Amino acid sequence: MNQHPALARYVVAASLARLGDGGGVVAIVLLATMRGDGGATAGLLGACLTAPHLLGPFVARRIDLAADGRKVIATACALYATALMTAVTTYGHIPLALTGMLLAIAGLCGPLLTGGISTRLPAIAGKNLRRAQGWDIATYGIGGTVGPSIVAAVSAWSTPALAAQCLAIAVFVAAWLVMRLPYAAPEHGGNPHTVPSAWRTIQLITQEGRLRRTLYMTMLVAFSMAALPITAVHMTGMLGISLAGAAAMTAAYGIGNLSGSVGIMLRPLRGSPDQGMTGWALCAAAGLCAIVLSPGWIIAVGLFWLSGAVNAFFFAATLAARTEYAPANARGQIFLWVAAMKITAGSAGTAVAGMLAGWNVRLPLLLGITLIASAALLSTLDRKLNRKAA
Repeated sequence: MNQHPALARYVVAASLARLGDGGGVVAIVLLATMRGDGGATAGLLGACLTAPHLLGPFVARRIDLAADGRKVIATACALYATALMTAVTTYGHIPLALTGMLLAIAGLCGPLLTGGISTRLPAIAGKNLRRAQGWDIATYGIGGTVGPSIVAAVSAWSTPALAAQCLAIAVFVAAWLVMRLPYAAPEHGGNPHTVPSAWRTIQLITQEGRLRRTLYMTMLVAFSMAALPITAVHMTGMLGISLAGAAAMTAAYGIGNLSGSVGIMLRPLRGSPDQGMTGWALCAAAGLCAIVLSPGWIIAVGLFWLSGAVNAFFFAATLAARTEYAPANARGQIFLWVAAMKITAGSAGTAVAGMLAGWNVRLPLLLGITLIASAALLSTLDRKLNRKAA
């Protein structure tokens, strides 16, 4: 099989699906706000779309059980697109509870658009998996930055409803492309009873040292790095710059993430992902420390870019760890458990940063440095204890 066309289809499918997932909540919040329904309604509808992501790991078992995992992911894409389009088209014409229910259905499919699609990459990339993961990280960056940007642009030109409908169409196209990815035989070898339950998968993660370290390091780094956009806004006063400067710092972080993914394509990570996560986490802590000490705006922009690039390499290490350390018959569930916990930790990090930055702009970053350094130390001790036990 020629990998290049298949990888190209994967990149386009993953980008379109993650555009929908990344921009959907922005479109919903703008739709409710511009209709004059108030911040409480906008927040409630946004939560209806994002909160069900936590249930994604329970849905993920269908990928591991299915004879053809592509059908599960394509169905999730189609259902997400249908529910989102119906919700925005009928908004204001049906009870709010029904709109919330439609968005919750879409939200339940969301994890399959992100972590779920990543489970298809090993069958496409083969021995070049680590290089291909650079493309995968780029699609996450596209979803998180381009998706909301498209929503903002279309909303300014027309309406948030049209923006959401454009996202739904993109996810529909992703469903079609997913079914054109190479088929991979199920890892359960024809015996679905070998696929562990959701709760048994949690036990596997907590008992297997490398997966356990992948989980808590992913969560703590996500929690800490989520402070950067909040910090950028509050640094404007400290550095004596306008809010446009904060936007530049945030954009530099996103560009850095994409730059890091390009670096991974050119020079894939080598060695143990387990040890790599610890090393890149320490680099992330060093980047936060440099931002705390930043003397001026231009240097801060450069440091935000560097932090984004380092985070891409850390993310690549976690993707490699999930792929290489997860049991084949539970890989889909483990992918989505880590992804769901990462999203949750990032949301919590944003909320905590918002509270702490009001007291002192450096507090969220200092907390992040402490947490990441603690995670790196804990992972090192954890690894040594595992070696002694072995």
